[in-house]
Amino acid sequence: MPQISEKGRSMPSSPVRKLVPFAETAKLRGTHIYQLNIGQPDIKTPPQAIDAVRQNDMTILEYSHSAGNLSYREKLISHYNKLGMNLSIDDIIVSTGGSEALLFAMGSICDYGDEVIIPEPFYANYNGFATASGVAVKPISTSIENNFSLPSIAEFEKLITDKTKAILICNPGNPTGYLYTQEEMDQLAALVQKHDLFLVADEVYREFAYDGREHYSVLNQKGLENHAIMIDSVSKRYSMCGARIGCMVSKNKEVIAAAMKFAQARLSPPTFAQIAAEAALDTPQSYFDDVIQEYIERRDILISSLKKIDGVEVANPGGAFYCVAQLPVEDTDVFAQWLLESFEFEGETVMVAPAAGFYSTPGMGKNQIRIAYVLEKESLVKAVNILEKGLKEYLS
Repeated sequence: MPQISEKGRSMPSSPVRKLVPFAETAKLRGTHIYQLNIGQPDIKTPPQAIDAVRQNDMTILEYSHSAGNLSYREKLISHYNKLGMNLSIDDIIVSTGGSEALLFAMGSICDYGDEVIIPEPFYANYNGFATASGVAVKPISTSIENNFSLPSIAEFEKLITDKTKAILICNPGNPTGYLYTQEEMDQLAALVQKHDLFLVADEVYREFAYDGREHYSVLNQKGLENHAIMIDSVSKRYSMCGARIGCMVSKNKEVIAAAMKFAQARLSPPTFAQIAAEAALDTPQSYFDDVIQEYIERRDILISSLKKIDGVEVANPGGAFYCVAQLPVEDTDVFAQWLLESFEFEGETVMVAPAAGFYSTPGMGKNQIRIAYVLEKESLVKAVNILEKGLKEYLS
């Protein structure tokens, strides 16, 4: 029998989705599941986006430009320039989700065996994108004790070799919700300039900054014109995860030219989804004000409820809609599966994402979970109550 590739064997499973079969079995038993495992918001998509597709009268569903529809790119650039980014139409490539933008970025700046430094825990699919691109992830650990803030620059410099091509951050962070300060962004900017590296910033949660904090984009950092690559997406901002529209943005012309070859090889991003994404740019600020307030309230209820559980430690997120909680168990993979297979309270249980899959260092995060607070507040309270009862039974 022909053999699959070593790359295929090495591709990691999703820590978010690998428990789905157990959840499906639980549902067949009639168990209601509070899904805290996946970042699928329950917030309604702006009607502007839905209506733009519903009312479209095209008769031929054509390819778009490989870089994305010109009208969408122009409107997107105008949006970014209102944020002080000073971009031109040639600085952007529309992608099939932020995922494809990250693959374009890695493919454009790394050769096989090159290295990218990433603070961990990080978005689990970075491991998969790196494996698919033949890139080695060099993790630098952050700690729940200091809220997953940026490690010292000295720790970064210990990892830099002649194979290092970039530092990749998620800001605000998935799974931690950590939001980088201006000082931390300045430190990273100085570091990549000193060592002539790229700074790739995944900014898909940019709008979700809480408690008076500000988001500082990599594209607002002075002197990084040839170093900065921004990854963006409509998925979370407009609750349009199914649209699969993102983009890669850089003022480095060589990077964009290289990424364009990858974009041409996959032909074009989806046409109707671009129409929806373009219309979504007309979403009024009141939509975001309401959404952010809702997430703040959800976060506060979730964090306060988790802190009341004996043995649970939780970081306080400053952005996005995730938190990492440390549980008094040895292996949250086993515990999360047990919650679905063997536990229920009044016909209900919870589904969480074991955090080990958000790390690259073996053994890290084994007693942690990621929780996405994408359920309305009453459901969050019920879910945490069930989690507490599940922990007590599991540990007894």
